[in-house]
Amino acid sequence: MSADTAGPEILWSPTPESMAASQAGRFAAWVAGRRGLDLGSPPDYDALWRWSVEHLDQFWADVATWTDVLPDVPDDRVLTRREMPGAEWFPGTTLNYAEQALRHGSTEHPALIAVAEDADPVEVSWATLRRQVGAFAATLRRLDVQRGDRVVGYLPHVPEAVVAFLGAAAVGAVWSSVAPDFGTRSVLDRFAQIEPVVLVAVDGYRFNGKAHDRRAAVAELRAALPSVRTTVVVPRLHPDEVPDGALPWAEAVGEPQEPVFQPLPFDAPLWIVWSSGTTGLPKGIVHGHGGVVLEQRKQAVLHHDIGPGDRFYWYTSTAWMMWNVVVSALLSGTTAVLHDGAPAYPTLDAQFALAARVGVTHFGTSAGYLSACQKAGLRPRDAHDLSAVRVVGSTGSPLPPAVYPWVYEAVGSDLILASASGGTDVATGFIGTSPLLPVTVGELQRPMLGVAAAAWDEQGRPVVGELGELVVTAPMPSMPLRFWDDPDGSRYRAAYFEPWPGVWRHGDWLEVTERGTCLITGRSDSTLNRGGVRMGTADIYAAVEAIPAVVDCVVLGVEQPDGGYWMPLFVQLAPGAELTDELVAEMKAAIRANASPRHVPDEVLVVPGVPHTRTGKRLEVPLKRLFQGVPPEKALNVGAVDDAAVVEHYVDLARARRTAG
Repeated sequence: MSADTAGPEILWSPTPESMAASQAGRFAAWVAGRRGLDLGSPPDYDALWRWSVEHLDQFWADVATWTDVLPDVPDDRVLTRREMPGAEWFPGTTLNYAEQALRHGSTEHPALIAVAEDADPVEVSWATLRRQVGAFAATLRRLDVQRGDRVVGYLPHVPEAVVAFLGAAAVGAVWSSVAPDFGTRSVLDRFAQIEPVVLVAVDGYRFNGKAHDRRAAVAELRAALPSVRTTVVVPRLHPDEVPDGALPWAEAVGEPQEPVFQPLPFDAPLWIVWSSGTTGLPKGIVHGHGGVVLEQRKQAVLHHDIGPGDRFYWYTSTAWMMWNVVVSALLSGTTAVLHDGAPAYPTLDAQFALAARVGVTHFGTSAGYLSACQKAGLRPRDAHDLSAVRVVGSTGSPLPPAVYPWVYEAVGSDLILASASGGTDVATGFIGTSPLLPVTVGELQRPMLGVAAAAWDEQGRPVVGELGELVVTAPMPSMPLRFWDDPDGSRYRAAYFEPWPGVWRHGDWLEVTERGTCLITGRSDSTLNRGGVRMGTADIYAAVEAIPAVVDCVVLGVEQPDGGYWMPLFVQLAPGAELTDELVAEMKAAIRANASPRHVPDEVLVVPGVPHTRTGKRLEVPLKRLFQGVPPEKALNVGAVDDAAVVEHYVDLARARRTAG
């Protein structure tokens, strides 16, 4: 490790040889020869990035050719409409995500490795995966599932979820999934909007050493989703039991066969992922086959540097976009490692033990998990053989600076620590890693190729060396096609293209340093983001406000300077009610059952009231900023509050918390 007088300590640096040998290095050399460019030798990432965003059509044409997804498309047929929203990519071309995901299979490496809490790892060959996908696709066709119909999964992170998704994609159906730890209300808030025709549901799951029966929840979902014609039941806890009228999973994949792939336009809908629901019902974000395939190929090859023979792991659930990224490793012929279980069961180092056991080469997890391991003083490299790990990825929230040197001391000295930031909204990263760049303490390496990311101040001016809004000033192929049930596009535009029409505003605070490195310091909006699992505050309010003793409430997700995450729930109680231990337990149980067990608040605090805007919206972001230490006069405009006196209580609480801390 070495010190850099121009910035933080450099923990790892590529060699000229490693840069040239990486897929990004080989791509840069190929592009330089093809386009007559000077991109340096060894390749200069910043020069490659500038070309990629200044010549989007050339860059994406070359990615499509280099990866053999859509070879030799002329530059002028790549991006025929540049407006955001509404960019038009690769018009007149066809492809299918599932076909792309299954085209690189080999007999040398498995397609999937499934790891569960209660079983040994199971390998699924490419041939088996392909024939199971073919079987499930044939079942969907037999059930008269048409292109554009929705197929949804209420499933854990298991091979059946991958098969169901790829089978749906093969026939041109649109996939959406949530994890089985979601309460039925939260599931219905999502699935009821899109009127699925097939529900693939698990009967239960194991988490943290305990079995969680979901048969009653599945029955509720079936009763509340009248559009569902067929329910396919995946057995995890009750293999001999099938609800009346349901189709057993074994029958749905009972006739293994070669899949038949429906050729689809580049912008055909692939899946619907969900916004957090901060201001109401979660928004259904629709992504297309072509955009996802190209973006995921770019990310895997040019940033993660993975391919056949690699084993790609990221701790996730089917409710988080990192599940989509894990499955998309298949697009590059990489083995996807599926972890169905708690992140720290049976011991805190469980994920590292898993990595050693199955030979993970790209290890991804949450910043919170790495931070917990660091605070506990773990040294995974001493307990486990992690010699295969070339990359340690972190996302979900900012990675504390103290964790960076810990990774190199306690995990491995010759690897890339890839702290990345992106979004469900685009199913990829904005700021990420590259094998062409050094790793510095507390920083993300650079904006990703083809991503025109910048930090803007409130006046819409680019800023360097200070915090600004993360914006993207040019289109990306994986930007949403649209929101579900948003016929005029007004909700889509309001979500990302205000206050600057034609410029994507993401809702993260970004600082770009003079050296080009980046710092993400949290959300500029009110999304709850605990350990990378995002949820809107509306789900929490719906659960808590159903309790008679609660008049009003507000929940905050406050990123702490030490990398922690404090999630308080402030409640205004009905006259005569008291905050007893029993009432706190009732609130937490309601949140756990009806919203999410991962978003139970750290503290419940009584307040005299909850401040709102004049239009009735809770002041979530201003209150969050108060507890992050922003002076009251800068955190909020008291004149815009319905009850200014109530605000003083929160100011006093924030001041007392800082004093106590």
